[in-house]
Amino acid sequence: MTLPALFIAHGSPMMALEDNEYTRFLARLGRELPKPRGIAVFSAHWDDPDQRLTDDAEHGTMHDFYGFPEEMYQITYPAKGSAELTNQIMQRFEAGNLHAKPVTGRGLDHGAWVILRKMYPDADIPVVALSIDSKRSPSEQYSIGAMLSDLREDGILIIGSGGLVHNLRMVHPSDEPDDWAVQFDEWIAEQLETWNLQSLFAYDKKAPHAREAVPSYGTEHLVPLFYAMGAADNGRKAERLFQSYQYGSLSLNCWSFQ
Repeated sequence: MTLPALFIAHGSPMMALEDNEYTRFLARLGRELPKPRGIAVFSAHWDDPDQRLTDDAEHGTMHDFYGFPEEMYQITYPAKGSAELTNQIMQRFEAGNLHAKPVTGRGLDHGAWVILRKMYPDADIPVVALSIDSKRSPSEQYSIGAMLSDLREDGILIIGSGGLVHNLRMVHPSDEPDDWAVQFDEWIAEQLETWNLQSLFAYDKKAPHAREAVPSYGTEHLVPLFYAMGAADNGRKAERLFQSYQYGSLSLNCWSFQ
């Protein structure tokens, strides 16, 4: 059973409480995919210069946000970990000469649990969370994801959780997407569909409105895309499964790589 690698936009933490077209899509996606043996998720909200991954029997739920309704802080997602999957990932990192360190007690941040709770509400699939490093080059991020590509053939779902257009200083109340955000997303789509790594790795110089879509202080939300793409380097096929927007420019999209 070979599963795709996915890039999933996790939007606002409020998505945990929302019932809309995107959350219903995520629920449907979880039902339609073959049930994974385990999930490895690279989250934008775990940015570390060293490669980290969780090694817990059970995960706590991080409420790593503030100013939200009290109900948000009562939500839990009690997924179990997997020592087996952690060890399998470590072996592949070691084979790729990537120094990595398992950590305990961190829990799942909202970039991980919000989307997983929509896709797999029973929390019955083991999860290993992995850090990203936004200071690495896109080619390095892609290469790290590629180290895990064969795990997809063993029933492991690899997810990059972030956001292609994620600039909280540019959001505003609107039901219509901003043109600049759409133009950036469509440029990314063109490169993904042709697997144009040369252009993608230079998105900051080549993509329209890159500075607005991926501000210098917020690159961590885009880079999970490269980790997820790398995990499908052996197939190099991309398909956009969903696209919408909130707050004018907050891009909600899901890409499948096989």
